[in-house]
This record gives sequence, structure tokens and C-alpha cells, in this order.
Amino acid sequence: MIFRQLFDRDTCTYTYLLADEATREAVLIDPVRELVERDVGLLGELGLKLMATIETHMHADHVTGAWGLKQATGCDIVYPAASKLDADRLVGAGDTIAFGQHALEVRPTPGHTATCTSYLVDDMVFTGDALFIRGCGRTDFQGGSAETLYASVWEQLLSLPDATRVFPGHDYKGRTMTTVAEEKAHNPRLGAGKTVEQFAAIMDALGLPYPRYIDQALPGNRRLGRPAHSETGWWSKLPRSEAGARRIGLDFVKQAPGGVRMIDVREPHETAEGHVAGAELIPLGTLPQQAPGWNRDDAIVTICRSAGRSDRAALHLESMGFTKVASMSGGMLGWS
Repeated sequence: MIFRQLFDRDTCTYTYLLADEATREAVLIDPVRELVERDVGLLGELGLKLMATIETHMHADHVTGAWGLKQATGCDIVYPAASKLDADRLVGAGDTIAFGQHALEVRPTPGHTATCTSYLVDDMVFTGDALFIRGCGRTDFQGGSAETLYASVWEQLLSLPDATRVFPGHDYKGRTMTTVAEEKAHNPRLGAGKTVEQFAAIMDALGLPYPRYIDQALPGNRRLGRPAHSETGWWSKLPRSEAGARRIGLDFVKQAPGGVRMIDVREPHETAEGHVAGAELIPLGTLPQQAPGWNRDDAIVTICRSAGRSDRAALHLESMGFTKVASMSGGMLGWS
């Protein structure tokens, strides 16, 4: 079986790619919206056909890349049944998710949230936020319960064979995997003989801050990663270039109303050729690091020398879920 562990530096989220070597059928567990382009590129390089994106729960720290991947590959979107979302498939206890000759066994593990689900294949289990390396997900929001999580972890995860490899949804210390035996022995919250009462006391005393992306993440995940409804209207009807990016005319940019954000994706030395007043200089190569914290409903016009790079920037922002973004026709050559 083909296996890749992918990482989002901003939210320390792991995305997992699993594929059958013979049929080339693949699944992605917990994709991130800002990294859809990376995932599509990897699928193409490895010659894989994406059958499904699979979520471990309703995330509060990032928006799923499910919708963007479905648009790019035609794959199904799979969610835990407890989410009650309008996904292509909802899965619960006893279900399996097949890819080639392999199949993931669905194991509900609520407690961090009411929707949490883990997936087992061979000697690997993908635990989302139910079980971390020497830790676990918080239990103080989204239907969380310390008592429920304790039962889920011990009944569904730590009851697996000791050699079972555990791949979590996050890690904040650079670790990539653990085993059932390690967590039973060394997990400071759930292992080393901790009782449910001791675990509940530990979780009650955490005092964790409000999740920084929850106000963007939960609405976005309820939409399966689809852009917000504000994408409708005249902006969505703009013509697209051969590269597929929406294009907007020079006249609009010259008279742009307040609230429209202009992003110049050229390199700093190129601005000597001229620039659009008020445009922010954010070179194309830095866009993936700069854009994640922006408001997905902002109106954005991307600008470069001839519209090639600005097309790529616009497409990248769209894949991240930005709802009103277009490339300036003609670029700075046309502007001059």
C-alpha cells in the first residue's frame, strides 16, 4: 500500500494519503483547504485516482479541502454519520471505505467532539483528535465529554494490538506516529493506569484558549469546504482566462470601490516598472504563507506583469476557498 503523511505548518494538521498500488485508487484523510493544490499535484505525480476525502470529525482549527478536491478530481466526500451533513457518504460503526484491495474500518470515537471517528486499516489507525501522541483532543466544546472520550479511546483504540501504529490528526512537537503500547504506557492523560475520574480532572484543569480559527472553520466545514454564498452575483459571472482564472478589467481596478483588496504578486524589483496605487506587494511564492489568515469573503484582485502569475495566484486563492477573486486582465503591461 502507498502511504504518505502530509503536514500543514499553520495548524499542525496531518493529512494522510493511502492508495492501492495495483489499482491506483486512493483516499485522503483530513485534507486542508489551503493545501488542495499540493494534494492534487501529489496525486498527479503518483498517478493516483482519488476515490474519497474522509474526515475524522468537524474540525475547529481548519477548513476541509474536501470541496476543492471534489471539484478537481470528482471524488466523494465522506463524513462521520454523527455530523448529519450533506456529504456524498456518511459512515458509522461497522462501515468500511474501500480503495482498491484495501478498506478502512470505521470506528466512532466521540468525546473530543460528538462527530469524532477513527479509521483502521491493517496495523494502522488514524485517530484524528481523539488520541494524540502523549495526549488527546480537548473536551470542552462541540459536544465534547471527558468521560465519553475516555471510553472511546480505551474501547476502540487502546484495545487494539500493542503493535498497532497510531497516526494522529495533529502533533505540535514534531512527532509523526506512536503505537498503542506506547500510549498505554506513557500517555500522561489516558495511559499509565489513569482512571476516568483522573482523566476528567486533568481535562477540566486545562484552561485552554478559544480556538483561533473556529469562527471560520466551523461554518466552512458545515459547507464541506464550499465557498460561502457570497460567491454568487456579478463577481461569479466574470469571464475566465485559458488558465481558468476569473479575469477583471483595468477600468474596474482604476475605479475600484472601497473594500477591494489589490494583491501584486510580482517580485519587489519589478515594481520599478510601475505599480497600482494601494496594491499590497506579496510575491507569488509567499502567498501560501500569507493568505491563510485572510477573510475568505474579501474581494481580491491579483496583479502581475502580464497576468500569468496573477492567474495562478487567483486560482490558488480560489482553491483555498476565497469567494471573490480575479486576476487583472493585461497585467502591468496593460496598465502602463
